[in-house]
Amino acid sequence: MDLSVVIPLYNEDESLPELAAWIERVMQANGYSYEVIMIDDGSTDNSWSVIEDLRSRNANIKGIKFQRNYGKSAALNEGFKAAGGDVVITMDADMQDSPDEIPELRRLIVEEGYDMVSGWKKKRYDNTLTKNIPSKLFNAAARNMSKIKLHDFNCGLKSYNRKVIKSIEVYGEMHRYVPVLAKWAGFRKIGEKVVEHRARKYGVTKFGWSRFINGFLDLMTIFFVGKFGKRPMHFFGLWGTVCFLFGLGIFLYLTVSKFFFDATGLTQRPLFFFAILAMIIGSQLFLAGFIGELISRNSPERNNYLIEKKTGLN
Repeated sequence: MDLSVVIPLYNEDESLPELAAWIERVMQANGYSYEVIMIDDGSTDNSWSVIEDLRSRNANIKGIKFQRNYGKSAALNEGFKAAGGDVVITMDADMQDSPDEIPELRRLIVEEGYDMVSGWKKKRYDNTLTKNIPSKLFNAAARNMSKIKLHDFNCGLKSYNRKVIKSIEVYGEMHRYVPVLAKWAGFRKIGEKVVEHRARKYGVTKFGWSRFINGFLDLMTIFFVGKFGKRPMHFFGLWGTVCFLFGLGIFLYLTVSKFFFDATGLTQRPLFFFAILAMIIGSQLFLAGFIGELISRNSPERNNYLIEKKTGLN
């Protein structure tokens, strides 16, 4: 199969028929064999009914319905599991991504050998204060920390070589940093393409200020997990040892000072309590490293989602 188009959605019943028809026109014009996997993330409108109706008229459309809302990362993860195409395209369901970009995004993977290509919405129609400025801050932070030269990490329109989406795990709210996940998985050829950003036609934005804070927390999480997830002792053990030795050094200095140079009692000096605190913290960090080694990061329960229904998929 040439293409899998993965579309996470939440309360998008108005846009789905138009989006599905547009994708079908693009696929037929280029002669692609394809599937469209729509993941209903616990919508409270008629999105699932629309997906079932679209499926009845086009066997290439498939659907997954979550029993409740889990978030975009969960939807993408399930879509990636189900995808069978050689190239996988992700796009949002709100009609702000253009399916006309699909042929070029696929070409960059197939002909130019990119592992992943991320869309760059150079000209945006979102609110400058509430979305564009926070987006620029996210992207600058992610670009500086990851050393991946992308302008728009969070663009929903991306293309992937199949082996990439089968090698990464998207959880929590890590969908913003899929390029970073791909890099940590060993895929280095990550490119970018300027794509059209269309003005919103249906529905309302799901962006809120809580995502501004969560985005930076997720960025810190992904770098910690990517670097130390398989070896937590290298982080906790290192800083635990440094902290413990620092406190021990102060304690030894105070002990020598007490017996040879100064008659002041140990417990009467503030440095004594600082030394004790440093050794306790160091010991706790060291133990945390041991515990982290015992707990598997790849918990089998982490990406288990309650899926109520499926159509067109086993």
